[in-house]
Amino acid sequence: MTPPHSKSASAVSREIVKDVYCLGPSGRTQTNVYFVRSGSQWTLIDAGWANDGLRIKRAAEWVFGAGTRPASILLTHSHPDHAGSALQLARLWNCPVLVHPDELPLASGDFSAIVAAAGPLDRWAILPLMRAVGRRRREQMLARSSLRDVAHPIEPNGEVPGLPGWVCIPTPGHTPGSMCFLIEGSPVLLSGDTLFPGGPGNTSRRYGHFPTIIESIERRIFAPLPPETIVMPGHGLDTTVGTELPHLDEWIARGW
Repeated sequence: MTPPHSKSASAVSREIVKDVYCLGPSGRTQTNVYFVRSGSQWTLIDAGWANDGLRIKRAAEWVFGAGTRPASILLTHSHPDHAGSALQLARLWNCPVLVHPDELPLASGDFSAIVAAAGPLDRWAILPLMRAVGRRRREQMLARSSLRDVAHPIEPNGEVPGLPGWVCIPTPGHTPGSMCFLIEGSPVLLSGDTLFPGGPGNTSRRYGHFPTIIESIERRIFAPLPPETIVMPGHGLDTTVGTELPHLDEWIARGW
C-alpha cells in the first residue's frame, strides 16, 4: 500500500506522466533519478551519487510501499553521479543492474577500457593520477565502485526488460554506451546526459566524444521524435525536442 501523500513526500518525488516519477533535481549537480511502474513491477532508472542510496530507497517506498524492490536498475551510463548508489541498491534489493554492452567494461572498472574511452580531461588529468598510484592501489580503487558482480548487458535498440512499451535508444557520445529510454506512443524521453536544455551533455571528460554525441542527438532523437516530445534529462529541468532542435547548428559551431 502506498503511503499517503504529504508536503515533504511530494517534495522528493513527483509524477511526470502516469507511472513515471522523478526524484530531483537534487544537490549541487541537480541530479535526477526516475522510478517507472509497469503493472505490479517497477524499475529504477539511474542511481545518483554514492551517498544517495538511502534517499532513493525512501523515495521508492513512498511511491510503491514499504519493503518494495525493483525488477532492475537501468543505467543511462556509468558516471559516478548516475551509477554511484547502483551497487549498494542492487545488493540491498537483490536485483540486476542493466547497462549497454559498450558501457559494461567501464561499469566493471576495466582499466584498459577506461584508457581506450578516455576523453581530453581523462588523458590530461585523470589517467596520469591513476597511473601514478600504481597498479595494485588503482585496482583496489576501481574495485570499490565496480559493478562487475551485478551488471548485465541490455539489448540495445530493443524493448526495455520489465517495461513493456519502453524502448532503449543507444546514444553514444557522452560515454560509449550512453542510452536514452522512450515510452512508445508517449511524449516522454529520459535522456540521461545526452540532451539538456541548451545543448548536449559534456564531452570534455570521462569518455566523451563531441561529434558522436551530436550524431546521436541528430539521428536518434531529433530525426525520429516529434517536437512535442518531453526530454527529461539526468540533471536539472526538462525541455522538448522542438525547443532544442533549432539550435543544433549553434552547438556544432561552438563545439560543445
